[in-house]
Amino acid sequence: MKQKTIYICQNCGQQSAKWLGKCPECGNWNTFTEEIQERASGTSSVKSFRKAAVIQKLSEVETKAVERIDMRSPELNRVLGGGLVPGSVILIGGEPGIGKSTLLLQTALKLNNKKILYISGEESPEQINLRAQRIEYESENLFLLPETIVENIINQVNEHKPDMLIVDSVQTLQSEKLESAPGTVSQIRECSNALIEMAKTQNIPIFLVGHITKDGSIAGPKVLEHMVDTVLQFEGDQHYFFRVLRALKNRFGSTSELAIFEMQSNGLREINNPSELLLSIHDEGLSGISVATVVEGMRPLMLEVQALVSTAAYGTPQRSSIGFDHKRLNMLLAVLEKKLHIRMSQKDVFLNIAGGLKIDDPAADLSVISALLSSELDISINKQICFAGEVGLSGEIRPVSKILQRISEAEKLGFKQIYVSSYNQKKMTGSHKIEIKFVSKVEEVFRQIFKE
Repeated sequence: MKQKTIYICQNCGQQSAKWLGKCPECGNWNTFTEEIQERASGTSSVKSFRKAAVIQKLSEVETKAVERIDMRSPELNRVLGGGLVPGSVILIGGEPGIGKSTLLLQTALKLNNKKILYISGEESPEQINLRAQRIEYESENLFLLPETIVENIINQVNEHKPDMLIVDSVQTLQSEKLESAPGTVSQIRECSNALIEMAKTQNIPIFLVGHITKDGSIAGPKVLEHMVDTVLQFEGDQHYFFRVLRALKNRFGSTSELAIFEMQSNGLREINNPSELLLSIHDEGLSGISVATVVEGMRPLMLEVQALVSTAAYGTPQRSSIGFDHKRLNMLLAVLEKKLHIRMSQKDVFLNIAGGLKIDDPAADLSVISALLSSELDISINKQICFAGEVGLSGEIRPVSKILQRISEAEKLGFKQIYVSSYNQKKMTGSHKIEIKFVSKVEEVFRQIFKE
C-alpha cells in the first residue's frame, strides 16, 4: 500500500503537505512534525462497531432516564454531575505526579461491585500493586492489562466484557495501522476514535488519563477535548497537600463544580468542608489578611486572601499574584488609586490566595481590596469579618449571585460580620445571626473598616 508523508501541528492538529514554521490555525511556532500515514481508503483503519444510522423525527425520539453509576465518592460524583453516565468518555488531565493515577486507582478499588479493566501503558502491574497496597483498598474485580496497542485492547475488552475501562495514559497508545510514534496527533486521534466508538456501542464508560504540557494544556491535539464527553482538570501545587478536580467540559452536568482532595500517605482523602481547612488559624492581628466568600459551582468556600504592599525599591513596581487573575489585580489597584487617592502606582504589590487554590469568582474583589488597604495602612482586619462583593471600574460594589449561600457558610463558620453589596439587600430573606453590612462604594468600606 502506498504511503504519504504529511506534517501535523502537535498543538491543534492542523495538517499541511509541507513543513511550516508557524501554524496558521493556532499561531504556535515549530509545532509541525513529519508523520507517515496510510493513504486514506474507503474503510476505517479500526473496525467499526456501529450499525447504519436511521433518520428519525425529533418528536419521535424516545428519551430514556439514564441511571448513573455511583462512584462511591461524593466529591467525584459532584464533579461528574451526579455520577458516571454509562457509555461516556472522561478525560482527566493534570501535571506529572499530581495524583491522576492514584485518584483513578483508588476509585476503581472502591467500586468492588464492578468489573474494571485498568490499561497501563506507563507502569508495570507490580508498580500498580504497590500503589494499591499503599492505598489500603482491596478488590477482586480489578484487572490489569499492560498494553499500548489499541487493537489488542479492543480485543481484550470484547473478550472479557468489563463494566468500566481506565486507560493510563492516552499518549502511550498506538495503532498498528499507523507508523507514526505514540503521542503524535494522528495516533491520539486514531486510538481515541476507536475507544470512543467502542464506549458508545458497548455502553462501557472509559476514563482516559492525559498529560499536561508546560503551558497548562492537555498534551496532544485540542480535538481530543472535543471528542470526549467530559474533561476534568486535576490540579494543585506540589508544595500543598490540596488537590482540586475541576470540570472544564461536561455534556452531562455543570462545568462550574469542583472537588477538593487532600493528598495523604495512603491516598487521597475527600474534604467535605474545605472552608475550615483553607482558613489560617492565628490569634494575633495581622495586616494584609482578609477572608473572601466565593462560590465554585454550588459550593460556597471561605478563602483567606493575603496581600503585601511595600514601597518599590527598584524603579518599576512589581505586580505578582498567585491564585488570582493578574489583570484583575491591576484593575483593582487602579480603582484604589482613583477613588481613594492612594498612590499604588509607586508600590510593589504581592497577592496570594492561601491554600494554593485558584479562584475566578468576582465576589473576591471586595476581599482583595480590603487586604490591599490593610497592608498599605498596616491596620489588621478583625478576623470575624468576611467579604462578598464585586468591584466595578467606578468603585461601586456590585451584587453577586448565591448571596444567601455565602451568608449561610460564613454564619456556619462563626463569622460575626459580612460585607455585601447594598444591591443584594432586596434578595435577603429570613433572619441571620451574622451581622450583614451593606455597602455601595469602595469609599464606604474604607471608612467603616479602617476609619472607625
